[in-house]
Amino acid sequence: MATNTQVRLASRPSGLPQDSNWEITSEDVPTPGDGELLVRVLYLSLDPAMRGWMNEGRSYIPPVGIGEVMRAGAVGVVEASNNAKFSVGDHVSGTFGVQEYAVSDGSGVVKVDISAASLPTYLGTLGMPGLTAYFGLLEVGALKDGETVVVSGAAGAVGTVVGQIAKIKGCTVIGIAGGAEKCRWLVEELGFDAAIDYKNDDVRKGLKQHAPKGVDVYFDNVGGEILDAVLGRLAMGARIAICGAISQYNAQGELRGPSNYMNLLVFRARMQGFVVFDFASRYSEGVEQMAAWMSEGKLAAHEDVAKGTVKDFPATLLRLFRGENLGKLVLKVAAE
Repeated sequence: MATNTQVRLASRPSGLPQDSNWEITSEDVPTPGDGELLVRVLYLSLDPAMRGWMNEGRSYIPPVGIGEVMRAGAVGVVEASNNAKFSVGDHVSGTFGVQEYAVSDGSGVVKVDISAASLPTYLGTLGMPGLTAYFGLLEVGALKDGETVVVSGAAGAVGTVVGQIAKIKGCTVIGIAGGAEKCRWLVEELGFDAAIDYKNDDVRKGLKQHAPKGVDVYFDNVGGEILDAVLGRLAMGARIAICGAISQYNAQGELRGPSNYMNLLVFRARMQGFVVFDFASRYSEGVEQMAAWMSEGKLAAHEDVAKGTVKDFPATLLRLFRGENLGKLVLKVAAE
């Protein structure tokens, strides 16, 4: 009988996840019951938020339990179905976990059209990262045409979409990323107006140079020192959308908060945290608009696809925290 390889959380990490935090298990491929479907996973989504899901404590979503299959978004193909909404051969996306096969009752599962975009794109630009960028920039950031926008983690899954949407809206876009090659790519390939290499450049000087009148919208993916630097360069009435803080996720001491927060008062600025689930009722709106921009050649999708098996998930996840990905990091675990 066919087996289902899975990656389970064995213990909660301190700092970067280690091999000891994972357990590789194998069991029989499950049989779907009434109203259920069986999905063969083809691509796994790797996201910085996964590190937070591994921690015990209060958050926007319950932590992954010890011994549970690691939570992950994925796209796959329906292998068997007792659910009238799905047929064998349908391509679908959902939270299927780090495993080769998943049984679902259909909740949160969405059919995807492989003639419109590649499967990895439904984990990136047309998936949760793209929706995070879309609603975070336009709703939380309350973007206005022609403003000056700064985005950190600019070469990642969310940041690349944020910058491109801001350019579509006629804004001046400044990306902050690690390394000269990423910065070159943002400007030359994605059309950013400028990019600051936080590993080799002075971020504060770069912001002063490229945003002489201040920053109207800051989309924050990293937190820490870079958040502080942008807080020191706000325009009057600025908005800051707090999406993530990847610089802090593996910190073993106390997290670094913003010391320049009083500039929020001085410049009558607003800083707001959000998660994409806040806009769940409007996902179709975001996907429809971004798909239209893609078809018009205004928005480019970029997936960094690693190839391997489910067992390669722990090592591939670490690429995110070493800043090795360009665009959305995806692990291909099976042939389409």
